[in-house]
Amino acid sequence: MSAADVWSVFGDKQGFLDVKRSVRGFRWQERLQNEQRKNAIAITQRYDLPGLLGRVLAARDVGLNEVDTFLNPSLKELMPDPSSVRDMDVSAARIATAVTNNEKIAIFGDYDVDGACSSALLQLFLGFHHISGRIYIPDRLIEGYGPNPSAIEMLANEGATLIVTVDCGTTSFESLKIAERLGVDVVIVDHHQADELLPRAVGVVNPNRQDDLSGLGQLCAAGVVFLLLVAVTRDLRRKNYYSTKTPPDLLQLLDLVALATVCDVVPLTGLNRAYVNKGLRVMHNRQNVGVTALFDAAGLKQAPTPYHMGFVLGPRINAGGRIGNSGLGATLLSTADTMQATNIAIQLDKLNRERKYIESEMLAAAIIEGEAALEANPKAAIIILSSTLWHKGVVGLVASRLVECFRRPSCVIAWDGESQGAGSLRSIAGVDVGAAVRAAVRAGFLVKGGGHSMAAGLTVMRDQFRSLSRFLNDYLHNSSLRARDVAVLELDGALTARIANDGLMTLLELAGPYGQGNPQPRFAFGEHTVRSARIVGGCHVRCILQSSDGARLDAIAFRSGNQPLGQLLLEANGRPIHIAGTLRRDTWGGRAKLELLIDDAFDPRQ
Repeated sequence: MSAADVWSVFGDKQGFLDVKRSVRGFRWQERLQNEQRKNAIAITQRYDLPGLLGRVLAARDVGLNEVDTFLNPSLKELMPDPSSVRDMDVSAARIATAVTNNEKIAIFGDYDVDGACSSALLQLFLGFHHISGRIYIPDRLIEGYGPNPSAIEMLANEGATLIVTVDCGTTSFESLKIAERLGVDVVIVDHHQADELLPRAVGVVNPNRQDDLSGLGQLCAAGVVFLLLVAVTRDLRRKNYYSTKTPPDLLQLLDLVALATVCDVVPLTGLNRAYVNKGLRVMHNRQNVGVTALFDAAGLKQAPTPYHMGFVLGPRINAGGRIGNSGLGATLLSTADTMQATNIAIQLDKLNRERKYIESEMLAAAIIEGEAALEANPKAAIIILSSTLWHKGVVGLVASRLVECFRRPSCVIAWDGESQGAGSLRSIAGVDVGAAVRAAVRAGFLVKGGGHSMAAGLTVMRDQFRSLSRFLNDYLHNSSLRARDVAVLELDGALTARIANDGLMTLLELAGPYGQGNPQPRFAFGEHTVRSARIVGGCHVRCILQSSDGARLDAIAFRSGNQPLGQLLLEANGRPIHIAGTLRRDTWGGRAKLELLIDDAFDPRQ
């Protein structure tokens, strides 16, 4: 049976495979909707593509005339004029002047992957021009997010005449007033959502500021920084700076842009898609000393993929900011010293293992508290938990796990003594926690806060906690209720273990790279027998799926051992159930194989 044949066998308008409520509470639904079916056929016929690939493209709203660009994203075709971004030209001109005058430049970054990559991009660029850029990453636990007055004053006292903030700064009014008072120019390069009022600076380069018409709001900070570097290089050309020098090859920096784009979970469409496509090729050449060292520390031998960026490199870079030295990631990605890179990569790998332990301990306690909170208030719009025992560097990860567990927005706060707490929020599709946090700041319930629709951070005083909880529940009530009522798991079709082979993966990879905005194809495996189900790594469930013709497929459900999904897999050992998940190539241990990452399951006997 071909892959095309399987579609008609398993499709069901009342719920894919008739699954109206899975073990995780989802209704399974075919991703390809009625209005997209004609486009799928047209794509298949015009471009002579396999039917399955045509359906995957159409289900992601790839237009008939967009297929070539989508399958072969070209940076040359998709790269916009940097000047289309508000304040780009004045900011680029100021940095170019600093380069020609050999000024002392400070780079103020964030402690996550996007901040580390953005900082490293700018420092590598300045280093090419023999400018020693000073990177400053605030301590997550002591200083919190974004520019703070003492750090700005310190950088000014060190002699910086220009401070460039990357992945932060859009809401740092008070700190940037100090820079202005000290006579230090500031260029802000950011991508976070912004209110109408902006800080005073030479330029605020942020495609998400309300008066920006570039249409580039989906870029991460590193993507914006790359546009800025293009603009600075162009300005230096105009000044004849390169008349006796070779200009930098900016394309060789795209590995860092791609890494940040994947790890910041921005949509992999348009320019972002070209960034990642080109960046993967650069990363494959192992030119960045820090990235290479991190691959080696993680034991990764195969060609990198977005999966490796998001789940191998990203967590290790983040570990420094979460429980170690916030500046380790940026230092690693910007160094040319192989020995230094190796030592930092080993340190980050160790910190990542420590982070996993801390996270597991916090998560176990948070799940118990979350269950109690929902039992007391089943209609809660958001789960809000706090503790003096929790590590604030890991609250975002725990909030993400709570969203997976309870399918509603979550906020996790770690109290610093008795007075103040730092928290992170994570959300579900259709519920904008970033807007809620900004509204809470305006209402006076928060010291500071900001973020995106799906993720945000905040700082709150202890005496405002109850008021904040009521405010967030009221603000998110309607959107959270609607989002939970229509919870669906989208599927790109149904397969069997025999059809899930190397040829199918090669076909699906043509529509990659996958990520936010271009989701990895998810398939249902109907009536597959679960074999050898067991818990591995403490909390994952690994098993083998067997189709009725005897074909087998390795599978794993991450972090499901104590969840309903994992329990169903363990209890179904030896009998058939419906499974839904995404396929990936796995070369762990040097043995290439195909593996299913299980997202959901359903027992048809129920």
